[in-house]
Amino acid sequence: MFTGLVTAIGHLETREVLPSGQKLAFLHPYAALELGESVAVSGTCLTIIADTERAQGERLFSVELSEETLRLTGLGELPLGAKVNLERALLSHERLGGHFVTGHIDGIARVNERKELGSDMTEFALSVPRELGRYIAKKGSITVAGVSLTVNEVSDSAEETEFRFVVIPHTKSHTTLGELVPGSQAAIEVDLLARYMERLEQTR
Repeated sequence: MFTGLVTAIGHLETREVLPSGQKLAFLHPYAALELGESVAVSGTCLTIIADTERAQGERLFSVELSEETLRLTGLGELPLGAKVNLERALLSHERLGGHFVTGHIDGIARVNERKELGSDMTEFALSVPRELGRYIAKKGSITVAGVSLTVNEVSDSAEETEFRFVVIPHTKSHTTLGELVPGSQAAIEVDLLARYMERLEQTR
């Protein structure tokens, strides 16, 4: 379980194509990570299969991604050197500053608009297919590229749902959201509570 509060930025260092997926290695600033530990990489919960220290003191963790994970998250298309948002799994005694995030990506959102608001704040408009849009609500929570955000506005068209949120300067400087431009894509996870509410309604 995660909170959507990014704690570090990593960089994609290597990619190895496997018979049924890919093996990725990321440079990271954490101390040694434990084998089997979960880390959210731009919102995707991944399991550490190795963590090594290089000669210059840099640390590198490796993960394996299935074809399904690659399809849903877009991680398989990242160029070498790309930045990623990182968050280690939540400890039970820590403050829950964001919202409950599982790291199970629901789909990919497209950036439609980026608007500078002044005071270095930026408003983004993203769109998702309508089947995901039904889980997005005004003033509700959503995770974009691993970052917990509050939805400001939601609008539906025949095929898509567009939602808007504002990113403050601190979030832009400590995550990769500041690099989003129209046409960019980002992995999203909808609010877990919306999923359970739908299931309860279906089985009443």
